[in-house]
Amino acid sequence: MSNPQIIVPQYQGEHNMRPDSVERLEKSKTYRDLSTIIICPTRGMISAKVVQSWMGIIKPMNQKVIGPIFVVGMEVGAAYTQAIDMVLNNPELSKWKYILTIEEDNLPPPDGLMKLYENIDDYAALGGLYWTKGEGGQPMIYGEGREGDLHFRPQKPMMDIQPCDGLGMGFTLFKMEVFKDSRIEKPIFKTFNEWTPDKGTKVYTQDLYFFEKIRKLGYKVACDTRVKVGHYDVANDVVW
Repeated sequence: MSNPQIIVPQYQGEHNMRPDSVERLEKSKTYRDLSTIIICPTRGMISAKVVQSWMGIIKPMNQKVIGPIFVVGMEVGAAYTQAIDMVLNNPELSKWKYILTIEEDNLPPPDGLMKLYENIDDYAALGGLYWTKGEGGQPMIYGEGREGDLHFRPQKPMMDIQPCDGLGMGFTLFKMEVFKDSRIEKPIFKTFNEWTPDKGTKVYTQDLYFFEKIRKLGYKVACDTRVKVGHYDVANDVVW
């Protein structure tokens, strides 16, 4: 039985009385168009642990969020290129605001997407923090994001929103407008492995191949280190 009380009407409600309610909405941007397409290249089989993580992703209320749209059995660079081309050639999806890339071995936190929305206005791409697999894993925060000093050396996490030159694509939010920039040569994603006598060997995964292009065009990129994403080693059942 509850304790006796004298009821004093409080008509305004907690959110009406809190001065930070509007600030919270501004930070989350949930009143704006956050339409998002999720795409994922896959070999066709995704672990239950990963799927469980994806099912827990919080999406903004009454917003258009679809996917993952899967591209099965293609080389990863070609898969991303095909998926982006499909979106850009669709009369409806091409009008949406964001693309979220997610990969079959990444476990994002439930609030990861909501946190990425908070700071995406300032960047062409903003990704969660995950590390390469293994005991000697490196944070996938490549370069320092400085003008005129483009490089892809892994950086230690140092701040909540950390400017950089490149990211992985395991849980990364992109502005749709970036993919519409005609200055980006085709294909926009490519796994690159080339040797020339004057420059030696040059190797890129599809992600850094793309980020080098957009950084040279002046786009800004950052890692949201608050969004801690697991990197699942299926064979050994370890989340790095």
